[in-house]
Amino acid sequence: MPDIVVMFFVLGVVAGVVRSDLSIPKAAYDILSLLLMLTIGLKGGMALHGSLSISLLVELSGVTLLGIIIPLLIFPVVHYLVRLSIADSASLAAHYGSVSAGTFAVALAYTEAHSLITGGQVTLYLVLLELPAIMLGLLLYRRFSRKKAADTTSEPIKTSGLWHETLTNRGVILLVGGVLIGWLYGPNAGESVTGLYTKAFHGILALFLLEMGLVAAETLRSLRWGHSRLIIFALAAPIVLSCFGLLMAYWLGLSAGSAVILASLSASASYIAAPVAIRAAIPDANIGLAMLASLGLTFPFNVLMGIPLYHQLWAWLVG
Repeated sequence: MPDIVVMFFVLGVVAGVVRSDLSIPKAAYDILSLLLMLTIGLKGGMALHGSLSISLLVELSGVTLLGIIIPLLIFPVVHYLVRLSIADSASLAAHYGSVSAGTFAVALAYTEAHSLITGGQVTLYLVLLELPAIMLGLLLYRRFSRKKAADTTSEPIKTSGLWHETLTNRGVILLVGGVLIGWLYGPNAGESVTGLYTKAFHGILALFLLEMGLVAAETLRSLRWGHSRLIIFALAAPIVLSCFGLLMAYWLGLSAGSAVILASLSASASYIAAPVAIRAAIPDANIGLAMLASLGLTFPFNVLMGIPLYHQLWAWLVG
């Protein structure tokens, strides 16, 4: 049986497929996503309390390197094999180089349910994988765009503004802020406040996944036969990319739980931060294609079968 929180995602998908009138108000979804980000940050920070070391810096550097490698690999694949335009190739490189906070939350719940040892620093993986991927996607677009006429008339991308927007979006602020608060106070000193969030983590995640199931079902309605190459990519990419995460985890000597989470993040694709940045910076990109691949196909694959698969692959790698 899959983890119970995954069944809430399935419920959302079924409700969406049968066109039920079930819906979660936008305000409620915003609150759920904010609580989820803050709770993830707090849990990571409390686990980091009193455990900072040089080896941690080496580990985080390795994760950052992974965040640079993945978008550089994705770009030529989607451009030459999936046959997307430069703009859409750069867009998917940013989306798949970046990460899914929802996938992270499910992977975290999975490691807890299976009693896998997980380091608190895994929360930092979210930020370290997301930021370079978005920036590289935009730089790849500028470098390889063949629309010279448009390049000469359009305004250049203001990298400083993009860095500011990426670093100050609410997800990053809550994640990093939660890590700092959890690290400063630990699991005991701030229990009167942090306990409220950490104990409700699975309940918040279940409702969040219910909404994600509804959205995924709606996104899948736009599938067409002409999307066959994109469909193959969106279902194959998680397996391939997870191997990069597993190899990096093996090289860094990570624990089983941390390895599963790194593999799951490597296999995921952003559907929140990346679309916002790409829509503003690459107007030629079809965001609908990226959302169809990331949220309609890759996210369900990871939640329903990918994460247990990555756990099995890790057991095979180290066993």
